[in-house]
Amino acid sequence: MTTNTTIGSSGTTVSQTLLDTMNGASSSTSSTSSTSGTSAADLQNTFLQLLVAQLKNQDPTNPMDSSQMTSQLAQISTVQGISQLNTSLSSLSTQLAAGQQSQAALLIGSTVLAPGSSISVASGKAGSFGVQLTSAVSDLQVVVKNSAGTIVNTIDLGKQSAGTIPVGWTPTDTAGNTLADGTYTITATGTINGQAATATTLTGATVESVVTQSTGTPGLVLSNGSTVDLTSVAAIL
Repeated sequence: MTTNTTIGSSGTTVSQTLLDTMNGASSSTSSTSSTSGTSAADLQNTFLQLLVAQLKNQDPTNPMDSSQMTSQLAQISTVQGISQLNTSLSSLSTQLAAGQQSQAALLIGSTVLAPGSSISVASGKAGSFGVQLTSAVSDLQVVVKNSAGTIVNTIDLGKQSAGTIPVGWTPTDTAGNTLADGTYTITATGTINGQAATATTLTGATVESVVTQSTGTPGLVLSNGSTVDLTSVAAIL
């Protein structure tokens, strides 16, 4: 049952539900559907109803402070604007995610370089790989190890600029002998005036399919069995 409260000597009444909403109280008889009245627009309408009631019943010799009224209206308008902005950003995020899915689908069948530390050798040829640098280095080296963890070769790439550096390499050991077929591990080390620099190894693989990850972003399923984020692709070969 809805009760009303009388304001002022003129007998103007305001519903108890309206007063409870402004005071942050909840009615024991309210249902879950009443939560729909907490939007910025609903609060603004409620505020205006109370404002009208207050204006009708104010003391002519001591009128209400207009600056407070203006401040409260501005605050409600700000909340409403933020709510509308959140809705717009959510819509934009959905559109961007759909666009990324389409871009990722175009990569199916392509060979890409993505973060990884292993390369395959077959019939005297090595799989594609590379290095990604966050800054220029005075010297860059790639160390190749076999399955036993033994260093079989060190590739000296010399001075390199920042960015992605694809590496073309004939798989041989330090003596020039062709490496046996198998999987090898690579690590990269860069130096800047004798100090270590960040260097990330990249391995090449074919994009087989696209999946949606738990974050909602598209992931690329690669031929080497790994799944990488679309933004992790350093190069398309």
